[in-house]
Amino acid sequence: MSVLALRGTINSFVLCCLLFDRRLVMAHVKEASRRWMYGGKHPNRVAALLNRGTAAVVAAGIGPKRIVKLEVRGRRTGRRLSFPVVIADYGGQRYLVAMLGKEASWVRNVRASGGNAVLRHGRREDVILEEVDPSMRAPILRRYLEVAPGGRAHFPIGPGAPPEQFEQIAEQYPVFRIRVEQARPAA
Repeated sequence: MSVLALRGTINSFVLCCLLFDRRLVMAHVKEASRRWMYGGKHPNRVAALLNRGTAAVVAAGIGPKRIVKLEVRGRRTGRRLSFPVVIADYGGQRYLVAMLGKEASWVRNVRASGGNAVLRHGRREDVILEEVDPSMRAPILRRYLEVAPGGRAHFPIGPGAPPEQFEQIAEQYPVFRIRVEQARPAA
């Protein structure tokens, strides 16, 4: 972030503090920081460091059960890569949503691995991730935005948007159904 951009962000923050409610100011700051951390749809160094820390904590079983560490083989290196992700529950099933869209690194790795992955939250769970057809994603995306407030900054709509708006963006945000039976170890 350049000095001028940082100065502009600070000035915006100060102006918001003078004019608005503290909660509204903090929401603005959180959204701006999330967009900065994931500029270009990839995590910057700060976000990567925070992701590593979050993944380690949730893998140990600490924190909400819906936040898990996803482990998948890298499509180029073959090394095991890990990412913290939020599980959205809908219709009795569990789903992973790519908040950064279809070009997210973990999405490309999952596709290359045939869906083989590992989820960790205190224990290891070998899973198969099955991509959901875009025509079926809208209600799952809505549920994801309800349970993953950290992902809202990456979507052009909020959780209260009408279903038609979710249908319009469904193609841009991959969704994977988590299937446990007959999973082959990914690691």
